[in-house]
Amino acid sequence: MTKLSRRELLATTALLLATTARVEGRDISGQVPWRPNAGAPPQKITPGGWLFFTLPEAAAIEAMVDRIIPPDAEAPGGKDAGCAVFIDRQLAGPYGHQEGLYTRPPFIKGSREQGPQSEGGPAQVYKTGLAALDRFCRSGNYQKGFAELDPKRQDEILQGLEDEKIQLDGADGKAFFQLVALDAQQGFFADPLYGGNRDMCGWKMIGFPGARYDYRDWVTRHNEPYPYPPVSIMGRSDWLLRKG
Repeated sequence: MTKLSRRELLATTALLLATTARVEGRDISGQVPWRPNAGAPPQKITPGGWLFFTLPEAAAIEAMVDRIIPPDAEAPGGKDAGCAVFIDRQLAGPYGHQEGLYTRPPFIKGSREQGPQSEGGPAQVYKTGLAALDRFCRSGNYQKGFAELDPKRQDEILQGLEDEKIQLDGADGKAFFQLVALDAQQGFFADPLYGGNRDMCGWKMIGFPGARYDYRDWVTRHNEPYPYPPVSIMGRSDWLLRKG
């Protein structure tokens, strides 16, 4: 039996595929043959209701994100931008469940560069942090839930958590604040598909074009305002064909 070299085997296989493959052409009219994310489409967030937070927890998170990203003349605050909705849906999904992460002990608090090292992950940090924050606010000088306090008091508490001047019973207050702040930022600038950045307000504020297919003509045009509106992964409503 004649032995084939590796090169000969690959060449024979390629020739076989070339001679047996059949190419069919088709006419395309009135549509683009390519569909975005056809292989692994991201799941669009559906509005209405909370999937992870209870109503009191959601009220506290909405108040927190609205102080972390307060509204101004250029853009809405974190609440109206949908940051709390973004966080809720993320915690109810793979992010909250730590899917794809190594979750076995030992659990040792690492450096900031090493990222989160806790056993329960984001879901536990939020649950224990919100419960501890509520206990703190309803005791001592405040006597109210965080969402019921005036913005000045809310800022005072958040600053205390960040500076570690306020210690929460049963939770790492600074770690909790840092996680909420990071998730709020992500919700403010993530694609609206995920529940935040409502009406692409974050992108409009910084002039980001979003998921537009091609804007190479503008890459080298520095210090010029980009004239076109941003585009979500979902596209734009005014792109949809209307039957006239």
